[in-house]
Amino acid sequence: MKVLVIDTALGLCTAGVFEVENGTARPLGLRSEAMAKGHSERLGGLARDAVAEAGGFDAVDRIGVTVGPGSFTGLRVGLAFAQGLGAALHRPVVGVSTLDALAASVDGPTTAALIDARRGQVYARFWRDGAADGPPEALSLEQAAERVAALGAGATLVGTGAALLAAAASGLIVTDLPGASPEALARLTAAARPDQAPPSPLYLRAPDATPPTRLPGQPRGQPRAASA
Repeated sequence: MKVLVIDTALGLCTAGVFEVENGTARPLGLRSEAMAKGHSERLGGLARDAVAEAGGFDAVDRIGVTVGPGSFTGLRVGLAFAQGLGAALHRPVVGVSTLDALAASVDGPTTAALIDARRGQVYARFWRDGAADGPPEALSLEQAAERVAALGAGATLVGTGAALLAAAASGLIVTDLPGASPEALARLTAAARPDQAPPSPLYLRAPDATPPTRLPGQPRGQPRAASA
């Protein structure tokens, strides 16, 4: 199967085409740049160049896109692009968890995928003996430290939040990746069932934005008029 993967969830802007056979992903065309913002300006060009190198859009059987957790704006950019492209090409689009893709980017049966969520929290998911130990969660640093310590020595921490929990136990392997590896994304995209992996954003915390307390031009202290 030939898949196109899109990742704008964290600190990378990635577009790549891979041929996936027997769990191995071979790159056919790949473009990836580190960036904290600006994904919307770069993603189209990166995808164009990666697909051209791979032989064109006709070679693509499926599109995979990271659905989060991650940057609110970055997720929206990647999801909109992937779904629009899928509709134009009549190709299925599947969603890939950012945490699952981070875990699949490293070796080791005992793993914690950790994303720095700011405000004293991390987004996290844990694996023991290669199996997920519960769903993705938003945890305080204290809660995450307890979970990491329970994994024991030799566990692998991966992601932008890995360094925050490096002291939770001795003998941990810390891999601070800015985003999932494209090869891991390709493997998960090929393995996903389209009916069980919708390209919908995964939010583990309520948005930070709040409605304005007054209308534009309205004097301070005057309540907003109720909408009809």
